Amino acid sequence: MKLEKWYHAGISKETGMRTLVDIPAEDLQLVNGIAKKLDISRAEFVRRAISSYLQPFRADSAVEAFGIWSGHPVDGLDYQERIRGEW
Repeated sequence: MKLEKWYHAGISKETGMRTLVDIPAEDLQLVNGIAKKLDISRAEFVRRAISSYLQPFRADSAVEAFGIWSGHPVDGLDYQERIRGEW
């Protein structure tokens, strides 16, 4: 993923929370260099990186439910017709 495509985390002083994190010196140097190239603060870089990393975990319920029947041994349509036949 290109850094330019990262989206803003939308964290402000009113809605965000400060936290203390230990980052290895080598990683911090890399973060500083990239943030400087992007012309953003180190804090903004970290917010974007965390937000980008967490994106796959932010699935909505429709996405989570998609394909839920795929591992089931019975065909979904057959099951549906059998159950409706019981009415």
